[in-house]
Amino acid sequence: MFNTCRATLLLLLYKGILFFSLALLAVSCGKQESAEFVFRYSNEQPKDALRSQSMVFFKEQLEERTNGRIKVELFFGGVIGNERELMDFVLTGVLQGTRGGFFADANPKFILFTLPFLVDDWDQAQRLVQSDFTRKINEGARERGFHVPATGISQGFRAHTNSKRPIQHPDDFKGLKMRVPSQEVYVQTSKAFGANPQELPYGEVYQALQTGVVDGQDNAPSNIWDYKIHEVSKYLTITNYATGPDPLMVNLEWYESLPRDLRDIFDGVSRETMEFSDRINREKEAEYIEKISNKLEMNHVPGDDLIPFRDAVKPVYQYFAEKGILTLDEIQKAREVATDKSIKP
Repeated sequence: MFNTCRATLLLLLYKGILFFSLALLAVSCGKQESAEFVFRYSNEQPKDALRSQSMVFFKEQLEERTNGRIKVELFFGGVIGNERELMDFVLTGVLQGTRGGFFADANPKFILFTLPFLVDDWDQAQRLVQSDFTRKINEGARERGFHVPATGISQGFRAHTNSKRPIQHPDDFKGLKMRVPSQEVYVQTSKAFGANPQELPYGEVYQALQTGVVDGQDNAPSNIWDYKIHEVSKYLTITNYATGPDPLMVNLEWYESLPRDLRDIFDGVSRETMEFSDRINREKEAEYIEKISNKLEMNHVPGDDLIPFRDAVKPVYQYFAEKGILTLDEIQKAREVATDKSIKP
């Protein structure tokens, strides 16, 4: 335990965190005798972001239900690192958990959930992430050193913003430098739309838009608002072209160190947390879109107007099938699960 605390303190020194943050962590490390286990968690979103709020729920529930046997320490707003670094810290055990965009590190098959137009709405997305199909993908993360007790939906459906023109047809993407996450599916989708993808951490997007390094980006409306992307954009486009998975990724060695009773509680609270996260994201999505649309010119692409967008991204499915990461059968199975109305999300 001392070595873990020391490693975390050194990490914060490296990142240049203010002295009081180090002092708080040092105090928490000194008080760990009262807890049998400590779960240190971080995500890049700000403290007030919905993902962060759901992890406050997780902390409250887990500490209460384990009678303090597991202590949860939360670090938000990128104070420990960006999403790439956080995944590495979880794998090496400096942190015990994270949520974010590098889920393919846990299991490459999580890419399936990010495919464009895989699901049409929230009901379909929730059926899929709560299914046995998804639980098998969660279990596959163990091969790479992660325990995934539950997967949610990554903050809702992605929306595009840019500073050049409204996006009403895939042709409108041509020539635009669009920021994408460092994930191949978004790179390939952006290319399929006709844009010029630029890979950047989301924490750098505001300045890149402000300085013209990129012309636009896409993300969940909550992230667009929380990162103030509306301040450096002119146009908002809603196509609901994609969402993504939001697995809670936990260091497997730490999880397996828990006694059976605590594992059961941990897994149960994790499932409830991801359901809570999906619920608040779903409830708030329209509110975020309305707030952004009050700042930007918005256009919504409905119904048959989406056909050119759907046609444009068909090669993305084939691309990943040919790479051997996914099969066309798996993609079809995911669609069947998502659209099966006999399953209530």
